[in-house]
Amino acid sequence: MSLSFVAFASCEDKDNTNDGNGSMSENSSSVSYSSGTENGHEYVDLGLPSGTLWATCNVGATKPEEFGNYYAWGEVEPKEYYGWSNYKYGSAYIALTKYCTDSYYGKDGFTDSKTTLDLSDDAAYVNWGGKWRMPTKAQQDELRSECYWVWARNYKNSSVRGYVVYKAKSSSDKGVSIYYDGTPSSSYSLSDAHIFLPAAGLHDGSNANFYGYYWSSSLTQTDEQHTAWDIGFHSDGISMSYSARYYGQSVRAVFK
Repeated sequence: MSLSFVAFASCEDKDNTNDGNGSMSENSSSVSYSSGTENGHEYVDLGLPSGTLWATCNVGATKPEEFGNYYAWGEVEPKEYYGWSNYKYGSAYIALTKYCTDSYYGKDGFTDSKTTLDLSDDAAYVNWGGKWRMPTKAQQDELRSECYWVWARNYKNSSVRGYVVYKAKSSSDKGVSIYYDGTPSSSYSLSDAHIFLPAAGLHDGSNANFYGYYWSSSLTQTDEQHTAWDIGFHSDGISMSYSARYYGQSVRAVFK
């Protein structure tokens, strides 16, 4: 579990009727939104200042509500087991062999200057090609601060929980999060520009449909070199957090 969320006492979701579309009634599975395609994969223009365009699906998924694949940070293929014992770039948190700027965490004092994933280690680029990349921490921060987030417990009648992330319609909506017990603005519906981030949990199925964890391409450059930045969420909280690099987590691709 991402470190920022260990304080949640329970994964039990509260009952509500919010389907995540803002209008509280339009939840037809036929409703969809896309701005275009890049190398065969759909994207949405959320009007972000950086011009970043976000994919409509997780890497490994074919629909927004599908969880897709799980990847360790810096690895490009899913696997059955995720741990330090089979992590590509280090056998322990103080035995890293790539992406390490602090000798304490490097194997035999190893360091390099790498703080962002190389394309060869970027799961979005390797699996989707074209201009697709994993988002940086800055791009995830922007998504958090510039969009209007609504918790959905039944996205498009799929019974999948997660956050609908809308293109904000006003400056006052930017960075606003409507949690499980909130009422979203009636001016938003699924016909508006949005992406859906399903609460896919971790690779082993733990916390699925309750928590979501999405890798960035950015190394944690503090005294936590064995971790990388991600965006994590639950029905009553969203945060930039960080997780051990061997964790199997979701990837949502972007391009500019």
